[in-house]
Amino acid sequence: MDSIRVLLLVSSAALVVAGCASTKLEEKPAPVVEQSKPAEAPAPAPAPPVARVEAPTPPPVVDELNNPNGVLAKRSVYFDFDKSVIKSEYFSLIEAHGRYLVDHTARQVRIEGNCDERGGREYNLALGQRRADAVRQRMDLVGVQATRIETISFGKEKPKELGHDEAAWVENRRADIVYR
Repeated sequence: MDSIRVLLLVSSAALVVAGCASTKLEEKPAPVVEQSKPAEAPAPAPAPPVARVEAPTPPPVVDELNNPNGVLAKRSVYFDFDKSVIKSEYFSLIEAHGRYLVDHTARQVRIEGNCDERGGREYNLALGQRRADAVRQRMDLVGVQATRIETISFGKEKPKELGHDEAAWVENRRADIVYR
């Protein structure tokens, strides 16, 4: 009987091995085992949306030199008859131009000295130069490098007003600040 049992056992094992080799089993995903999670606190309520306050867009940067209402729009310093001394009323104007030049190191100026039509040519050229130099010296006090300021005299050759009276002469006794 032992031999029958051994024979049955061997044939059963052969059938199992033969059946496994020829029969495909359905592939099933492995079962998901859920793990128990600790109890969570309820999620906090979402915060109300924050209103985005956008900063106002800054105005475009305008060069002070191009502001027609600014102090730098004035570019003439007027002198008394036969004088090259700057009147105190023009100190702040010259200093404003000087500060602009200190802040804008790429800019340069030419100061053009002018006179009215009275007086000789050589005399007026010399007076116009003294006027231009006086304005340059005042800008030096603010800290503008002398190499950035050119002075020239036109004497009576470049009048602002063409008249032959005191009103025209007042306009022509000046030093003009010309940016380059």
